[in-house]
Amino acid sequence: MNFLPVSPFLLQPAINGTCPDNPNNIPLHWWNVGIASLFIVIGGLISLWLGLNLERSLIVSAIRCVIQLTIMGLVLEDVFRLRHPVVVFGMIFVLVFLGASEIVLNKSKRRHVGMYISVLFSLGMSTIMVGTIGSRFAMHHEPFWDPKVFIPTMGMLLGNCMSAIAVAVSYALEQFSEQKEKIEICLAFGASRWEAGRSVAAEAIRLAMLPTINAMSIIGLISIPGMLTGQLIGGAPIMDAIKYQQIIMFMISASSALGVLISILVSNIIIYYYLLLF
Repeated sequence: MNFLPVSPFLLQPAINGTCPDNPNNIPLHWWNVGIASLFIVIGGLISLWLGLNLERSLIVSAIRCVIQLTIMGLVLEDVFRLRHPVVVFGMIFVLVFLGASEIVLNKSKRRHVGMYISVLFSLGMSTIMVGTIGSRFAMHHEPFWDPKVFIPTMGMLLGNCMSAIAVAVSYALEQFSEQKEKIEICLAFGASRWEAGRSVAAEAIRLAMLPTINAMSIIGLISIPGMLTGQLIGGAPIMDAIKYQQIIMFMISASSALGVLISILVSNIIIYYYLLLF
């Protein structure tokens, strides 16, 4: 039986929607998840032993993981069945809003005026643009918004872009606070806003890009990423899975770089006009 790869995570059987001949397609039950949840105990025991006080966070995070993924699975079943661009982009916009909220409310220790707007704009602009171009031309899917391809791809781009923006914005705000006097002196001597804060912005972008660069440098040599693992378990041809992973990594790199740059620039503009008006 031949399998036709249709998305980074999902493989659709070529005949009758089932795959009885594939020994890798082992059905999983909730008791399988229950067994896997016992691994959380290891982290809890280490936390208790070292006095890290992370037990509550581990339990809450594990419960959130189960609930959130279950809800997403139920929603995706309906979205995949409807296969309508309005529904697909509606879900993408919800994910972008949730991602921006997570960055501003939970990831950043410091905040500035209009931060939610800048993060929302940069996160949405970078991921949707890269995701659309990548799905249409690199993955060569028609239509590009096919939910089985576009939604998983956008989920991966958003997750990585969120982390990059959170690192960049947090570092930039911390450094702007610590170097306040130095920046004010530069401005007093006629430097532009970009000239005064360029070193901080450049370092913030560099730090945010390092995890992606490190991931690309060790992928396939030391680590096997989750998307590749999912395709291999699902029975995809090995080289097809490899190519999908390479495309996704390059898309993650581009969306993270764009998202960080846009967030720094937009934050700079918002703060400037806020100070100018008020």
